Amino acid sequence: MNRIKQIPLFIVAAILVGTKTYIVYRFYFDLSIETAFQEIILFINALAISMFIFFIAVWFRPKRQKRFIIITAIVMSFVIIANLMYYRNFTDFVTLPTLFQFNNAGDLGSSAVSLFYISDLLLLLDLALIFMFIKLDWFTIKEYSGMFRKRIVAVSLSAIMINMALAEIERPMLFQRGFDREYLVKNVGLFTFHAYDAVITASTQSKRLFADGSGMDEIDEYVNDHVREIEEPIDLTGIAEDKNIIYIAFESAQSFIIDEELNGEEITPFLNDFIDDSYYFENFYHQTGVGKTSDHEFVIDNGLYSLPNSAVFFTHAQNEYNSLPKIIEEEKGYKSYAFHANNGSFWNRNVMYETLGYDEFYDVESYDFEPEDEIGWGLNDKKYFEQSIDLMKDIDEPYFAKFITLTHHFPFEIPPEEASIEPHDSDSVTLNQYFQTARYTDEAIEQFINQLKDEGMYEDSIIIISGDHYGISSYHNEAMGEFLGKDITPYEEAQLQRVPFIVHIPDRDHTGTLSRLSGQIDFKPTILNMLGIENEKDIVFGNDLFSQNRKPFIALRDGRVVGEDYLYASGNCYEHETGEVVEGSYCDDIREQAEQELNYSDEIIYGDLFRFYDFEEGEIVEE
Repeated sequence: MNRIKQIPLFIVAAILVGTKTYIVYRFYFDLSIETAFQEIILFINALAISMFIFFIAVWFRPKRQKRFIIITAIVMSFVIIANLMYYRNFTDFVTLPTLFQFNNAGDLGSSAVSLFYISDLLLLLDLALIFMFIKLDWFTIKEYSGMFRKRIVAVSLSAIMINMALAEIERPMLFQRGFDREYLVKNVGLFTFHAYDAVITASTQSKRLFADGSGMDEIDEYVNDHVREIEEPIDLTGIAEDKNIIYIAFESAQSFIIDEELNGEEITPFLNDFIDDSYYFENFYHQTGVGKTSDHEFVIDNGLYSLPNSAVFFTHAQNEYNSLPKIIEEEKGYKSYAFHANNGSFWNRNVMYETLGYDEFYDVESYDFEPEDEIGWGLNDKKYFEQSIDLMKDIDEPYFAKFITLTHHFPFEIPPEEASIEPHDSDSVTLNQYFQTARYTDEAIEQFINQLKDEGMYEDSIIIISGDHYGISSYHNEAMGEFLGKDITPYEEAQLQRVPFIVHIPDRDHTGTLSRLSGQIDFKPTILNMLGIENEKDIVFGNDLFSQNRKPFIALRDGRVVGEDYLYASGNCYEHETGEVVEGSYCDDIREQAEQELNYSDEIIYGDLFRFYDFEEGEIVEE
């Protein structure tokens, strides 16, 4: 017992918190560990960073050592648990810019509560032990000699260096691939990732200050060679001219629910029928990042990518953008309106919509409802569309109207009396409830389309319906695999990032399902072509969806790339048709071009480069 008491408390604390960190990595996060070497790195990085942080205590006097150890253990535990709750919703890790989005937390309601499990209380066991050890004086807390301090520093630095060396072997140029946060956490740990993220955030925030627009020539040349030149639109050019454009964002809808049944019933019966009289893109991918719905809005309005570690709507709402609402008003006199029964400040929409050129934003204050009219996050979709019809009667034509639904939102809770389909039966409550709210929103959209017809708004409108981002994260892969009857490999998980995209043109005979590879980045050029707007000098990274000749890949914001022949995900290259793993070199071309596009888009946003660009002339503005 005396020998045990001689062990410094900060070493015991480092081992306890490091072990907890590893347990969370291994059994709470859904990290893909494929080899014993990756397992070793995961264990080492959990202990190495814990040692590095707690070993700082050696420099303090005994009284301050206690305080340092307690505060450090609490802070590290908070970071771990906060990331765990965030991961359960987004299958991602918290970045510094998302901390400034916590004003959104007030709108989360039961969503946040459902992310915390009773079993998570076990993650506080190390804290309880540390407090007990201090109170019972079980381990040593004293002032240490200079030689001991040097040895402790050498040990902690050696552990970090070993971790970095192994990570470099496993994943060369790891920090140059910061868009893949899972790889960073797996190889260098959660806390090192947060330190790296802080450096990157500081760096990107300074880019605008030093930007001069010189990079636009290279970006313009790339867009001209890889995007503009391959456009070959089919016969839909100008088909939407003078018609209203109604866009409906079906919150959290993924393509796997289309034409799918649960307990012998169609999950989305209306959309299934609606697709028969529409153009349906079955290989359409969302390209959102941490900004989720707001990212999807940014991508479709601008033809640029979302950011890797923050929501553009928050961090770059004051930039100059050549957005869809601005172009269609200038070229065709269209007014743009946004309808969303949530707080105007949520995702900073009340600021960003003005930047993007929306003429009016109908937020929660525009709707009249009682608590019993709420489902999940707010006003139920049926009441929302019903009141939106009345608001639409007063807007100017022709218009672009964007509707964002709310009911089909995590955690997908709905009163039993409002559900018209039985829940799924699996170990995932989230997946079980997902189908019920999907059916409810499907019914709400059907009601809306019928109201458009009743009010005489249907015939003169192009109606577009799309999912905004995934709803079921990889945290529920086991239950999802059981429902789909297949193992959810990284390849299958990438396929689950497809969202429905439907273009409905009333009284058009020629329709059908199109299998071409496509994504949200293609929305803006598609609308411009349908309105007959030639925008040859625009800077976008997407193609008209109806073009015969298109880019051969779709870049997802998390580093995955979907190509026509191959798909890259989780460090592996897959044959797209079969899902079989093939040699990595087959994916090199699409990976390199995708990374180049993402970097160019990031440069434009971080540097606010459009303020230096003349879109009429297609050249940098002379100062």
